[in-house]
Amino acid sequence: MLTPLALYHRLPYPLKVLAASLRGLELRRWRYGEETPRLVAAAEERESWDEERWRAWQQERLAALLERAARRVPYYRRYWRRQGGREPWRRLERWPILRKEAVRAEPLAFLADDVRRRRMYVEHTSGSTGTPLTLYWSRATVRAWYALFEARVRRWHGVGRGDRWAHLGGQLVAASERRRPPYWVWNAGLRQLYLSSYHLAPATAAAYVDALRRHRVRYVLGYPSSLATLARLALEQGLEPPPLAVAIANAEPLYDHQRRWIESAFRCPVRDTYGMAEIACAASECGSGALHLWPEVGVLEILERDADRGVEAGGEGRIVATGLLNADMPLVRYDTGDVGALAAGDEPCTCGRRLPRLASVEGRADDLLRTPDGRVVGRLDPVFKADLPIREAQIVQRAIDRVEVKVVPAAGYDAACAAQIADRLSQRLGPEVAVDVVAVAAIPRIAGKFRAVVSELPP
Repeated sequence: MLTPLALYHRLPYPLKVLAASLRGLELRRWRYGEETPRLVAAAEERESWDEERWRAWQQERLAALLERAARRVPYYRRYWRRQGGREPWRRLERWPILRKEAVRAEPLAFLADDVRRRRMYVEHTSGSTGTPLTLYWSRATVRAWYALFEARVRRWHGVGRGDRWAHLGGQLVAASERRRPPYWVWNAGLRQLYLSSYHLAPATAAAYVDALRRHRVRYVLGYPSSLATLARLALEQGLEPPPLAVAIANAEPLYDHQRRWIESAFRCPVRDTYGMAEIACAASECGSGALHLWPEVGVLEILERDADRGVEAGGEGRIVATGLLNADMPLVRYDTGDVGALAAGDEPCTCGRRLPRLASVEGRADDLLRTPDGRVVGRLDPVFKADLPIREAQIVQRAIDRVEVKVVPAAGYDAACAAQIADRLSQRLGPEVAVDVVAVAAIPRIAGKFRAVVSELPP
């Protein structure tokens, strides 16, 4: 029996556009409503708040969230019943550090017992760690998040949700074996040209550039590795992409050489973002180059790498966040797996905003895989969606035509699961790359950090 994805790949392009556009209309209804302009305006007004006002605003919402989590969320209710005492949950520092594994193991235990789960948006993600998660968002949470994105990403750089845009990402909008355009699909519901990141190669770069021009996009959002690959190929081949208002990098670290390539090829500024599907922490880069936190999203702590103690002001450590937007699936003191540092001081940025700033962020640096036909493939986390019974996984490439997937199995893992992983990876890398799936007891860390993708190929 054909899967929905296999059926989609068999459709002629006009029907693919129809399918993508219908999905886009559904997403638009989730993301935006009549309250959106008000939410955007309120977010912009808060950008001038000083540190004291932000602290009071966060503490009020944090107190309500901790109360709700302790009383209505099964996972936390069990924990505090074991602890005893008189309402010890009122102080954030008394809460335990929450690891991804706990959320992965029993996601429903983090849902408040008064929510209607069937009316919530379900997100399956693995993030940059290769550890699958299932997350639930209410419509109010989704709309609050996208209002912040509108205010702090699009509008900071002169674009809006009504503009035509391109997304260079990891959805399989074109089958991996496809060798001629289109490697994309137009989504009229979101006014979005979704471009496959898996088909970028010297032979296809011109088609991508032509698609950007023909669809008259104003800005592009995507993985830095994919945007940089397209930009580099365009520069090497003398192609001229249409000038854009801005290129927005997400989901991966943005390196200086990538920024230079993208700026040169697309003749526009490049702006970085930081965030996660767990909606516990977010930040975006302003026109002055500072990475501003979104305090509405969560309360941040920077803890020592090897201990659950706070670092000195301005020190680097683990980013631990308590999400404020999603009170129906609250994540309290959630270890994001990233390492970073807060900028010291409360002086306004030269952009004029007083939002707090991140001085640095690490921890999202996946390696990239290469294929025999010259493609560079990154951000392979969609391979490890939350429907697979695995604890974590790592992809290792030692030869141009072969990769190994190390999997730490969970209960229910079997040969069919291994075959599914191999098939999903082959869909992205193509039939020329052999995929070996190996079950292991544990995946070693490097300097205490997990790497979801490791390339051992020579540069």
